[in-house]
Amino acid sequence: MPSPARKLTAPPRLAKRGMRITPLGGLGEVGRNMTVFEHAGKLMIVDCGVLFPEEHQPGIDVILPDFTSIRDRLDDIECIVLTHGHEDHIGGVPYLLKERPDIPLIGSELTLAFITAKLKEHRITPKTIQVEAGEHRKMGSFDLEFVAVNHSIPDALAVMIRTKAGSVLHTGDFKMDQFPLDNRITDLRAFARLGEEGVDLFLTDSTNAEVPGFTMSEQDLNPAIDRVFTTSPRRIIVSSFASHVHRIQQVLNAAHANGRKVAFVGRSMVRNMGIARDLGYLEIPKGLVVDFRKIQSMPDHKITLICTGSQGEPMAALARMANGDHQIQVGEGDTVLMASSLIPGNENAIYGIINKLTDLGANIVHKGNAKVHVSGHASAGELVYCYNIVRPKNVMPVHGESKHLHANAELARRTGVPENRIVVGQDGVTVDLIDGHAKISGKVEAGLVYVDGQTIGAATEDTLAERRLLSGGGVVTVVALIDPKTNQPTEPLEFLTKGFVHDARTFDGAETQVTKALARAKQDKIDDIGEIENIIVEAVSNYLRRIYRREPAVMAVVVDA
Repeated sequence: MPSPARKLTAPPRLAKRGMRITPLGGLGEVGRNMTVFEHAGKLMIVDCGVLFPEEHQPGIDVILPDFTSIRDRLDDIECIVLTHGHEDHIGGVPYLLKERPDIPLIGSELTLAFITAKLKEHRITPKTIQVEAGEHRKMGSFDLEFVAVNHSIPDALAVMIRTKAGSVLHTGDFKMDQFPLDNRITDLRAFARLGEEGVDLFLTDSTNAEVPGFTMSEQDLNPAIDRVFTTSPRRIIVSSFASHVHRIQQVLNAAHANGRKVAFVGRSMVRNMGIARDLGYLEIPKGLVVDFRKIQSMPDHKITLICTGSQGEPMAALARMANGDHQIQVGEGDTVLMASSLIPGNENAIYGIINKLTDLGANIVHKGNAKVHVSGHASAGELVYCYNIVRPKNVMPVHGESKHLHANAELARRTGVPENRIVVGQDGVTVDLIDGHAKISGKVEAGLVYVDGQTIGAATEDTLAERRLLSGGGVVTVVALIDPKTNQPTEPLEFLTKGFVHDARTFDGAETQVTKALARAKQDKIDDIGEIENIIVEAVSNYLRRIYRREPAVMAVVVDA
């Protein structure tokens, strides 16, 4: 099946009769989903999410799609369609709207409510267009039709994009739960109708393409969640995504049935559940949810706390509880229910939190030891079912790591999609749909854009490499008083360290190496202070690497004697 070559150049000008599809995130990773569609000189975007950092990206808050390729075409953007309200699909919207605040946002009621609340924190008032499943909306040269799909959050939508160049069906994130909590199933009748009309390109969710069969129903989790509430002797602390309305509804139902009160913990959790309640997506029995300050005075066996941090995020409530720096002190007999899946790359952080909570005496219930979570994504059986009813002319798997994309592509091939009609892309790869055939046409810039505090894009891979170096080997600063006439130290070198373990003789050999290197520099008539500092850094670094197999960050400060 076609996949992008290692070296792709910038794509040519798009043919007038064509449509270009450019994923700027979500292909090769689980997160920062964003796809740009181009036709007749205009752009339309589906989703704009964030990716959460992994352990090897210290100090990073979130990771954005790269807007470089569309930055000089912001005025050409007709709209942003948001398929649902998860952070990996809406979290990047504030950063794009900072560059052009009036881009219309199209989505369902709950999705727009979540993004509007988020944008309020960024002091942005968005232009929104609310749509429902079955509705059509014309946006310039793009004719959009929205289809109900079932996911782990209410109100998710797939979108059919019709243009003169052809039609594209984008599933968004979806599954085919036949017994969903909100009774809103994926509209397979609409998928079949669109298939009969003709789908030129099918963009399908790949996250669970390696998982055989069908994804388990949300309803099947109720017994395991009820068991937690009937057997836990003290407090129950539930961690979940702040947008996981379905799972939190199940927790609320179990708490109510067992006579427990509930408090939401964390700003995003309180905000989102308030929105879901006000719009009728979350049913809360009267008196069940109480203020966090009030619940603290209640007996432990009457308390349920629902917080964020299911992915091991260091600043989220659960991680702070595990580290002992949260006002909620986890103790012996407490039960922690982790009601979310493991996002690839976060496993170590999550297991680290589980271990810390276990050391505090808590009983941890998670997907690995109980049936307390089910995926929101279609497994292989569901994907094959969709291929068979849609019968697309071309297929482009989206949303997943490379292994997921290739597994999804293989499913498409097995249902009869020709090999040369299956495109396995990567972030930044441009795919042109021309005369009913989708082919890779080039590649645009689509790197990781790091948000570090208030800075966007200032942190680079080199920055992170330096941070990893600092965290791994510590810092050694060499202070040298140098005679400019001889390039030799007039006093013994001073070695100042942070996080580098050493004894009184560790740097004896390093000083000798510095003296020799400076002598060579004098012979080469090197007398610039900056160059001398670099020579000292190199000499000390080489010595510590060779003798001690250690690689601290080495800095030098040279002072003229």
